[in-house]
Parts: sequence; structure tokens; C-alpha cells
Amino acid sequence: MDILTLVGLLAGIVILVLAMLANASLLTFLNLPGLAIVVGGTLAVTLIKFRLATVMSAFRLAMTAAFTDRVARPADLVREVGRLAQVVRKEGILGLENHTTGDPFLRKAINLCVDGHPPELVEEALAQDTQQTQERYEVAERVFRGIGDSAPALGMLGTLVGLVQMLNTLDDPSSIGPAMAVALLTTLYGAFIAQMIALPLADKLQLKAEDEVRNQVLITTSMRNILRGDNPRVMTELLSSFVVPEHRTGLAPEREG
Repeated sequence: MDILTLVGLLAGIVILVLAMLANASLLTFLNLPGLAIVVGGTLAVTLIKFRLATVMSAFRLAMTAAFTDRVARPADLVREVGRLAQVVRKEGILGLENHTTGDPFLRKAINLCVDGHPPELVEEALAQDTQQTQERYEVAERVFRGIGDSAPALGMLGTLVGLVQMLNTLDDPSSIGPAMAVALLTTLYGAFIAQMIALPLADKLQLKAEDEVRNQVLITTSMRNILRGDNPRVMTELLSSFVVPEHRTGLAPEREG
């Protein structure tokens, strides 16, 4: 669970709600026509920009990636592949067959190697997988950035609707309040959806994509070195560039007795 994403979202909502409750009730800020304009309009614009399957995939990826911490730490991966290199030096590539790992990409890489595919095919298959992963994240990020762009615009559109209604009913003072509410609250709804939900999730997806692609490149590089027969300690030293300096201690595998 990526607790910071959830904490940030909840903290933003709580702060906004407390500000609303300072001098009014929450019902004051509830306007169904304005909400329908912003939410419905944003959804409509998003479906015009993207296919339905793309939108659904983006939301699924946001739930599984932005709110979970499923990406392994590079230092842990370097230690794991260092152990794999030692196993291969002692037992050969088939020694990896019984290795269990929680990283699905590493599991795929091991399976490709154990199946006896040539190093060029293994590297090409892993590179294609990495490219597809990056593209999925990029599309999901574009969906949420599109929502972040559309929601404030629809809020301004709702504001214009409310102002037109207000100006058309200036002779009826009782209708001015509801029309002004639509005018102001739609801007609030649009800004909230964009600045508190859509754009932060787009930024988080970009960060998660960078983390996952970095790990996959690390695994691909390590598998190429293992198949080439590189020394585990030398390989680990090369892979240490994927790890921030303060976490590089103890990456190298122990020397064989």
C-alpha cells in the first residue's frame, strides 16, 4: 500500500471540508446541476478524447499502481540478481529453475533463460515488455492529465451557464442565489477534480512508471550479464549505478569460500 498517496488525498479532502465548515454547512456547497455539468461534462470530453477501454484501463492502473507500492527497491533487486549469478556460476542456468521471486518481470526473465532461449531473444523479449509497460503508463497518465485539463474548463463553462441564468432573471431576486451558486460552485468542482485528484494521480503514475521501467532495465541488464558469464561481484558493481549512493552498502554478494 502506497500510504502517502492515500494520506495526501485524504488530507486534501479533510482540509477543504474543514474550510467549508468554518462558516457554513456542507449542503451550502452542494449543487447538483453544477456537479452534473463538471462531472458529466468531464466524463464526456474524456470519452471523446480516448476509447472507453483506454479510460477503464487507466483507472485500473491508477488503483493498482498509484495506491500500491508494488515496485521492488533497486537495492533488493541487485542483491537478488547477484545471488542468481552465483547460482548460475555453480550450477549452470538450470539452477535458476527452482528460484522463487515476487517480481513478475524477473520471473519471466528467469523462465526465458531456463527455457534455453538465446541471449539475444531473451533481451529482445524483455525490452519489448518494458516498452509496453512504459506505453501503458504513458496512456494512463495522458488520460488523467486530460481530465485535469477538462475539469476546470467545464467548471468555467458551468460558471458561464450560471451567470447567463442569473442575468436572465434579475427581475426575480429569489432566482439570483441558485444561479450564482451554479456559477461559483462549478468552478470549485472543476478545480477540485483537477488539482486534488486528476493531476496528482497523473504525476504519481509518471513516477511509478519511471520506477518500474528502471527496475525492468536493471533486470534485463543483469540477465544479459549472467548469460554472458560475468563475475557476480563485477556485475553487482555495474548494477550499483541503479541504486542511490546511500543504499549501496552490502550490495556485492559474499565471496565464495
